[in-house]
Amino acid sequence: MTESIQYRIIQHLLVALIAGGLIGLERSYQGRPAGFRTHVLVCVSASMLMLVTLYQSVWYGMEAGHAPTSTDPTRMAQGIMTGIGFLGAGVIMKDGLSVRGLTTAASIWMTAAIGILAGIGFYFPVVVVTVLTVSALSFFRWLEGVLPSYYYAQHVVRFQSGSVMEEEALRELIAAHGFSIANLSYGMQDAGRTFEYRMVIRSRDRANASRLVDSWRSMRHGVIEFRIDPA
Repeated sequence: MTESIQYRIIQHLLVALIAGGLIGLERSYQGRPAGFRTHVLVCVSASMLMLVTLYQSVWYGMEAGHAPTSTDPTRMAQGIMTGIGFLGAGVIMKDGLSVRGLTTAASIWMTAAIGILAGIGFYFPVVVVTVLTVSALSFFRWLEGVLPSYYYAQHVVRFQSGSVMEEEALRELIAAHGFSIANLSYGMQDAGRTFEYRMVIRSRDRANASRLVDSWRSMRHGVIEFRIDPA
């Protein structure tokens, strides 16, 4: 292996390390489970595997005394992206009505793609896609907070069976705090000693949830327990 090839290999791996590190820093700053080190390793490993096909004549053909061989490098890229799917699935978690980790999984998948580009020495799209990815993870996060959107939550309220709030009164109370109700269900708990309302509530203003909590806290009579889980 000549020094020029060694230099190019190091160059490819360093570009992958920098690109993966930039994306990983943003994920670490947001406190995500797959952060700086994970993204660096994904990007560098994808780049390294593509180097296997890019310089196959060095490690397989010419140095072994055989005629140079050529294989399809896109097959390696397909295998990398398939394997990354398992890693991305590991960071996706379902918590009640909420699904967390989708953005981190997408960033891992994108980082692997950037590593493939770095591995074949396609540096211009590496720079462009890295900038776009970091922008999407940081600036778009701010933009999502600015744009109007609905706030969803799973809401559960339990009453003593002898002093259950009527459904109409419940709907009026929740509507007075800016929420609409979907999927309202009922249930008895503790051998009939408690009665439960379970529903999904929706509002344009997230702050309405705090005001609803204050109302339930001040309503001591009959209310045993309540819970609001953001979805």
